[in-house]
Amino acid sequence: MRTSVTLLGFILRIAVAVATMLKAVILIGGPQKGTRFRPLSFEVPKPLFPVAGVPMIQHHIEACAQVPGMQEILLIGFYQPDEPLTRFLEAAQQEFNLPIRYLQEFVPLGTGGGLYHFRDQILAGGPEAFFVLNADVCSDFPLSAMLDAYRHQPHPFLLLGTTANRTQSLNYGCIVENPQTHEVLHYVEKPSTFVSDVINCGIYLFSPEALKPLRDVFQRNQQDGQLCLPLGEDSSGLWPGAGTIRLEQDVFSALAGQGQIYVHLTDGIWSQIKSAGSALYASRLYLGQYQLTHPERLAKHAPGGPRIRAKVAPSAVLGPNVSIGEGVTVGEGVRLRESIVLHGAMLQEHTCVLHTIVGWGSTVGRWARVEGTPNDPNPNDPRAHMDSESLFKDGKLLPAITILGCRVRIPAEVLILNSIVLPHKELSRSFTNQIIL
Repeated sequence: MRTSVTLLGFILRIAVAVATMLKAVILIGGPQKGTRFRPLSFEVPKPLFPVAGVPMIQHHIEACAQVPGMQEILLIGFYQPDEPLTRFLEAAQQEFNLPIRYLQEFVPLGTGGGLYHFRDQILAGGPEAFFVLNADVCSDFPLSAMLDAYRHQPHPFLLLGTTANRTQSLNYGCIVENPQTHEVLHYVEKPSTFVSDVINCGIYLFSPEALKPLRDVFQRNQQDGQLCLPLGEDSSGLWPGAGTIRLEQDVFSALAGQGQIYVHLTDGIWSQIKSAGSALYASRLYLGQYQLTHPERLAKHAPGGPRIRAKVAPSAVLGPNVSIGEGVTVGEGVRLRESIVLHGAMLQEHTCVLHTIVGWGSTVGRWARVEGTPNDPNPNDPRAHMDSESLFKDGKLLPAITILGCRVRIPAEVLILNSIVLPHKELSRSFTNQIIL
């Protein structure tokens, strides 16, 4: 009898584990996206750019790995599976002890096309639900809270939402919700006039049934494409554009108000990462969280602090909000704040680097000053977010953070202000508000 009870308990545990199996999908885009991230994306795919000391999508993977029942994480995009991406995936699998796979789209398929194209891989094993996360967002990723909300009120689509001010809400997908049930009654992507101060965070929890509306969009696209084919052209195959599905416009806008889409509101940190300036702001947000989430990643003045894999002179002053990569050299008297300094860079004696991203292997000469202008949200508005950044206005380069591409050399005693320097440039003088090609 005891053996039978033990066996029954074992079977029940297996059944519970299967019933609560979860997956996650991270949408990483491709090389023709992220053009506002240049010249940094010339050297590494945007999803692997270091934000707060680790690749951008590692924050997503860490959050997913902490959800009980997570069985697999899938990355979907149209990057070539090159050495940096392959090496990152291998290291992440070992660190988090989870299967992490990259599924490459044959063409860009939009925010929903990849989900439908790889539906068999997503649904393999029969997950209860699966998270979908855009790679270009910074968040504290309240995935467990979303899962609790989903289990309390299961529906095909659960969106994570936050609030924005009236002006900035026009730059995002806007959600009109029922305040009692949190059903999404209306959804408009980047409206021309004010709709709602609740915006889409680009973080979702879908049930397996959520793929059925994507199938309907695919079939409708296929039919529309065949109707548009010239006379005499073979229409037996698939129209090439049929696989492109936009979650926001084709699914959320169409299904709002039909009892299928709900929103979970968060007041935690959140920001888009569309440009280098927003990456610097996201780094600040993550560093602010590290005291609670990853104190081991923060340098301390105490003798027992973590080992820093960089050479920092005792008289250098770093911070606040500074991230430095492996092999960086920071000389005597350097002042460094609100900046990211990437692998192998060198800041020589008495340089001043403010609001800047210093590229891989770059050198800033003695007594040089490299400075940018931050485009931070209004600190007096709790609903403010990063503004959508534009490089130019009326033909002039707008003040923004300074970016030094890979292996740039800045000479001694010059000023580089609000400028972008493309890779492998050796400057000989000061520049202000310039793109140095």
